[in-house]
Amino acid sequence: MISRVISYVSVIIIGIAITYLGIRFVFGTYNPFYVVASGSMIPALNISDFVIINHNIPFNNLRVGDIIVFKSPGSLIPNEQHETIVHRIVQIYTGLGNEIIRTKGDANDGSIPYIDYPIRDKNYVGKVVYVIPKLGLITKVISPPTNYYITIGVIAITVLYYSRMGRKDGNG
Repeated sequence: MISRVISYVSVIIIGIAITYLGIRFVFGTYNPFYVVASGSMIPALNISDFVIINHNIPFNNLRVGDIIVFKSPGSLIPNEQHETIVHRIVQIYTGLGNEIIRTKGDANDGSIPYIDYPIRDKNYVGKVVYVIPKLGLITKVISPPTNYYITIGVIAITVLYYSRMGRKDGNG
């Protein structure tokens, strides 16, 4: 019974690992999944929309109108880390072999210096290639500590199920 549970858990873990590595390879980034956290991109993207990005699209192939994920070049709060932002490209400057991008949220009046621009290749995370509306709500539901309870519950149900199956096989 225990060996059967270990085999199922092993298959699940291997399946998740293969899927994860495949996704990383296809999208060219460690984490291709992001949840929209603000209303700056309404109506194109809403709060809690789930976006999938592709980093295999080179920085110099981006065009005005593309929606990208990037790390802000600065911060509005001193000594804070750079923010991860999802905005639309509104202008591309090319000079001396370097491109600099200016972005803006669709719902914003304009770009914010050191937040929306200047975006350079080093700030670029990836281009948004898929949007799944409201899927990000699930990540809020399964964030800690709820995800711990769900994991413990699934393990407990699995162990109980297979222990009962083992009793039936032994008694029957």
